[in-house]
Amino acid sequence: MTAVLDKVTAFITRQQRGHTELLLLRHPFAGNQIPAGTVEPGEALETAVLREATEETGLTQLSPPIRLGQHEETLPPKQRVILTTAPVYARPDTSSFHWATLRRGITVAAQRQADGFTQVEYIEHDQLPDPHFITYRILGWVPDETVTAVRRRTFFHLTCTHPTPASWQTTSDNHTFTLFWAALDDLPPIIPPQNKWLQFLSET
Repeated sequence: MTAVLDKVTAFITRQQRGHTELLLLRHPFAGNQIPAGTVEPGEALETAVLREATEETGLTQLSPPIRLGQHEETLPPKQRVILTTAPVYARPDTSSFHWATLRRGITVAAQRQADGFTQVEYIEHDQLPDPHFITYRILGWVPDETVTAVRRRTFFHLTCTHPTPASWQTTSDNHTFTLFWAALDDLPPIIPPQNKWLQFLSET
């Protein structure tokens, strides 16, 4: 049975002057996003979405999450996600040197397989969308059991239950994000494929 990597997405809303607003996250290099993240091994989905929401937004007073739906996908043949945080070896051999690590949840390109290992490549561009150049790259070998081609995302709705500014900043994953509220009926562009996630919220 193929292992599955679980992800969660948090649609956080509030009521403001009779209108519904959605909390968005402006990534310094990757556009407007919806708070989301990876479920830790053995972690309940509801626990994970609350943890991710707090880590990415700084909000601590949120309503209990309401599950909206779930989407499971098999990734393209040359794509994988890291299932278990893994050192990246120079050769398909655990005795070779490893100067980098890829953490659970990262999406990588799968180049080839050999001797129970998969050669993977992680690329960070200068900006998304419309990148100009590659700013960071990791290429090497990880054990086959540390990657998977199946990703499952569960969507939740949470309500912010206390006053907040119109926008504020948080630091997470070595980035400083700008959080801001946007009218649900007049949202700014959201980076693909996250813009398609909104269908789960609109169906409620």
